[in-house]
Amino acid sequence: MLKGVSIVFGSLFLLAFTAFAAPESAAVTASFPPSLDSYRDGNVDALWPKLLGRVQASPFNLVATLIFLFAILHTFLASQFTRIAHRLEHRMHQTHDEKRHDLLRLKATVFHFLGEVEVVFGLWLIPLIIALAIFYDWTTAVHYIDSVNYGEAIFVFVIMTISASKPILALAESFLSRVAMIGGGKPWAWWLSILTIGPLLGSFITEPAAMTICALLLVKRFYTLKPGPVLRHATLGLLFVNISVGGTLSHFAAPPVVMVATKWEWTFFYMLSNFGWKAIIGIVLTNVLFFLCFRKELLSLGASDKHSAEKAADIPLFVTVIHILTITWVVLNAHHAAMVIFGLLFFLGFVLATGRHQQAVNLRSPMLVGFFLAALVVHGGCQQWWIAPVLGSLTEWPLMIGATLLTAVNDNAAITYLATLVPGLDDSLKYAVVAGAVTGGGLTVIANAPNPAGQSILHSHFGQNGINPLGLLAAAIIPTIIMGAAFMLLP
Repeated sequence: MLKGVSIVFGSLFLLAFTAFAAPESAAVTASFPPSLDSYRDGNVDALWPKLLGRVQASPFNLVATLIFLFAILHTFLASQFTRIAHRLEHRMHQTHDEKRHDLLRLKATVFHFLGEVEVVFGLWLIPLIIALAIFYDWTTAVHYIDSVNYGEAIFVFVIMTISASKPILALAESFLSRVAMIGGGKPWAWWLSILTIGPLLGSFITEPAAMTICALLLVKRFYTLKPGPVLRHATLGLLFVNISVGGTLSHFAAPPVVMVATKWEWTFFYMLSNFGWKAIIGIVLTNVLFFLCFRKELLSLGASDKHSAEKAADIPLFVTVIHILTITWVVLNAHHAAMVIFGLLFFLGFVLATGRHQQAVNLRSPMLVGFFLAALVVHGGCQQWWIAPVLGSLTEWPLMIGATLLTAVNDNAAITYLATLVPGLDDSLKYAVVAGAVTGGGLTVIANAPNPAGQSILHSHFGQNGINPLGLLAAAIIPTIIMGAAFMLLP
């Protein structure tokens, strides 16, 4: 049924595009998105007049931003759509009328589709591109879609797939178990180990890989023990925030840092000395605070008998080494999509050849996450008209806070990328915008590229309605404040 609905949506999508298709003889394709220089408003200092002028110069700016805001609102309502789908399914099982049964089943499938957070931004691409074809032409719409850089989405898809493999998980679990054994291997010890050491590994194996490993281990060592709803969301908020800042020990692992490292000449040692040690302090302080707040519940969780630890020693060393080398290949070639895809194809072939020591490769979650990020990048490219002047109008503290808040409604890598477009940005302002971007990376699912990976893995452990966006936001506020203070107040 879901396949049938997808076909219907796809057919309507293509039909709408065809209706606005430009004739092949069109000689000139409009430049889109307009460059910031094309607005010729450098002499306008006030923010609102500048934004108003840009809307008047290109009314599509306002339309694209409204569509983007509707998509964000949709993500917050996704759990409501899922709840409606469950009610429809309940009514479907109660009816004996075959036609009504089929109708209720179709409605339930549609609402399940609308409730999938990973498809939200892709769904809202339909009105965006139709509007683009109306305001410009079909050729412009096609050229814009072709011009968007999908490298980050492809990279996250591939690294998530490889990181979820049995040898990598076994190796990570073996490493983290040594830390957890300090606390006797109890669930609370695993909880602390995963949320403290796991995010810091992201500085070396990349944040998407760290998110995948941490989320899968949390499922195995924590969420299967069925903690209370408050602790479930508190853990998710901690995970998202810690992953976002845990990748700042290096210059190649966190997407918002990758966006600026080359242009601003930020090296590994710069990141470690200016961001890394502060991130470690912030993560430890936040984890200890949350542990003390939930100490009673964490200590009461009993060990699970459902899952036994994978032993890295049971997997031949050469298999694990090949997996590590494949991840290294993907990380080193993160900006070259063809090389990343080559790494994925090699990995899939190697898994088939060594199937005895592998587990089935599940591409569903990585594909949904990749689709989510690809659609988000398309939307984000239409938002630079207002984000760049907003960032450029702020001083150090307001810029840090502004970047944190903007990150909640846009991918933090997009925020830092747009900051590189602001001419003459002072070094202290560069620091502030990146600090704000990584600090706010846990506030929402869309705030940081690896978050959809965690959302996809952990979604089923939050009940029928899944992860509550407001619950995540509330859980992430305190860690966000602590991390922001660490970055801005520590010398």
